[in-house]
Formats: sequence, C-alpha cells, structure tokens
Amino acid sequence: MMGEEFYAIIKLVSGEEIMSVVMADDNNDEVILILQNPVTMQMYQNGVGHYIKVKPWMDLNDEDMHIIKLDKVITMSETTNKKLISVYDNFIKTSDEQIKIPPIDGKVKPNSKMGYVSSVEDARKKLEEIFKFKPKSKES
Repeated sequence: MMGEEFYAIIKLVSGEEIMSVVMADDNNDEVILILQNPVTMQMYQNGVGHYIKVKPWMDLNDEDMHIIKLDKVITMSETTNKKLISVYDNFIKTSDEQIKIPPIDGKVKPNSKMGYVSSVEDARKKLEEIFKFKPKSKES
C-alpha cells in the first residue's frame, strides 16, 4: 500500500545524507522508499553567514524517481522546515528550467546572458560617455 508523499532527510548505510520527496510502498511485504528528485545538501559558513550547497544525488542521471530498499537506510526523518523545503523546491524548479543538451563539439556560443552584448569598440565608447572621458588630443 502506498503512503502519502512527504519531505524527508534520509541517512543511508553508505553515509550519504539525501533530501527528497518520499513515498513508502509496502505491497510485497518488503518496504521500499520511492524518492522523487533526491538531492544532497551541505551547510557551509563563511564571513558573511551560512549557506547551503544543493546538488543532485546522482549527477549524470536523467531520472527523477529512485527506489531504495529499507535495509539501505539507517534513519529517515520527515522535515517540515519551511526554509529547507523552500531551498529544495527552488533548486528543483530552477534545475528543471536549465536542463539543456550541450552542443556535440563542446563549444558554446556567447549570448547576452553571458555578458556578450557589444564589440570592444562599442563598449569603449559607452564607457567613455558614462565617465565623460575626453581623450587627449595628439597635438598637445
């Protein structure tokens, strides 16, 4: 019988800690966990404050659903932490939007989102206008 979905943090016997939307299934007398979009999260601290690094649990995998047998789990706890869930949901949403197949030759053409917006000469003229730079004449 399938249970309800919930956000959970899972510690595996391998030592990995993952966060995922989880649903338990116990149809065949063996409980399995169905994970949707599992990620790893690590907390870091720098001089400015704390931040969380989020990355997919399996880097080179296209699937968003994974099945784990319960014997591979040390512990699992449901999380209702709104900030943590928000970070997770935001990561899943933005990573889905950014999935693009790279070109076969590995070369990427610059676009305006990468900062390529003009030629060097055009950029020089715009910067001179902004800073009201007047080049010295060659005659002086």
